[in-house]
Amino acid sequence: MRNQLKHYINGEWIESTGPETIEVINPATEQVLGEISSGTEEDLEKAVKAARAAFPAYSRSTKEERIQWLKNIVKGYEARKDELIDVMTDELGAPLSVSDEVHYHMGLGHFKQAVESLSDFSFSEDRGGHTLLKESIGVSGLITPWNFPTNQASTKIASAIAAGSPVILKPASKTPFAAMILAEIIDEAGVPKGAFNLVNGSGSVIGNGISSHHDIDFVSFTGSGTVGKKIMKNAAETIKKVALELGGKSPIVVLEDADVEKAAKTAISNIMTNTGQVCSAGTRVFIPQSMKKSFEKTIVDLLPTFPYGDPRKEGIVTGPLVSKDQWDTVQSYIKKGEKEATLLVGGTGKPEGLETGYYAKPTIFTDVSNDSVIAQEEIFGPVTTIITYEDLEDAIEMANDSVYGLAGFVVGKDPETLRHVASSIRSGRIKVNDANTDFNGPFGGYKQSGIGREWGDFGIEEYLEIKSVHGMPSA
Repeated sequence: MRNQLKHYINGEWIESTGPETIEVINPATEQVLGEISSGTEEDLEKAVKAARAAFPAYSRSTKEERIQWLKNIVKGYEARKDELIDVMTDELGAPLSVSDEVHYHMGLGHFKQAVESLSDFSFSEDRGGHTLLKESIGVSGLITPWNFPTNQASTKIASAIAAGSPVILKPASKTPFAAMILAEIIDEAGVPKGAFNLVNGSGSVIGNGISSHHDIDFVSFTGSGTVGKKIMKNAAETIKKVALELGGKSPIVVLEDADVEKAAKTAISNIMTNTGQVCSAGTRVFIPQSMKKSFEKTIVDLLPTFPYGDPRKEGIVTGPLVSKDQWDTVQSYIKKGEKEATLLVGGTGKPEGLETGYYAKPTIFTDVSNDSVIAQEEIFGPVTTIITYEDLEDAIEMANDSVYGLAGFVVGKDPETLRHVASSIRSGRIKVNDANTDFNGPFGGYKQSGIGREWGDFGIEEYLEIKSVHGMPSA
């Protein structure tokens, strides 16, 4: 049992001022993994005061100091590799290979990228008529989601440290333990007291408290659109800057000249990686009408090569959904899909032999209309939709016919056509033929997928304010 009932405030692990706790469930076993404290408004107030007190000196720290803190975090993160992988497998249900190759390495990649980006970053610029200064925005509140316990926390923390912004982190209560290990790593890295604080708790208390607090200058949130709207309303009361990374319903546009097997693998990996619990997952697969039969057969044939089950079993690619609530949500969408489209494979209920744990059947629908519920709403599970198109401009129009614009994918061979489609999809990130992820490439969305960008130097910019100084004497 992981009973970690303290918050990290002003460089110390302290008891919560309230008695309530939150159980953390292992989604593969449905058993209680541990407990955390359900933080109070008083706990949050202590963290804000610590961050505010740290701000004057911390915001004036040198670039070299910040780089060293980040390098120390990288070393500490690498030293805790096995523990991070182990805890994410338990709290999220991610297979060991995914906890290693995706979650652990993405978190590490953000800290390493922050070192590189900060090394080349300039906080001042002579513009002839004036001097432009980039200064820490102030105290930042970070609210992170459960589906990427280290990735989302790491990119926000790394950017904030690079910018000299003290923070209060509220990790998701479903997956809090990896973030608490990050707090221990940051403590050992020598980051000044009060510059990093962690308060566990509910969104209704700690999340709302962060977004409405008069002494928090900036909120960076990753999560649902519903909560994002609430944060914007709260922040408006104090004219607080917000950055939001919200939902997605990303298109995969398969070109006429695409290799059918490669395209099918792209579609499957988008719903099987992290059990489809990925905001940028491609879950609307647009294929040429002429490719329909061959694509359907290929995707069904390839699906068994992505085994799912016990996340601690060797060779498993996909584990359970994170919670009973999430399982119920996915089941409700599958039921809607059975009324709207043709079920190609999968369906409702748990897979045979996996009755314990929040496992869902990988499900593929075909003959899907782009205006149907399953094609327009984010399901956040191992479910995808196949939509046919007659011509490429029709595919692009349907790809853009969504309230979301977080990501997009293009699969094909002709370079000119690939460029045309990539530039035509209105999304914040496009992957062409499963290109590798670049941690220096900005991540964020168009439309209702969010506001702002994370990763690399774009992420650092979010935690800075711009000042123009006119008539400054030469140094």
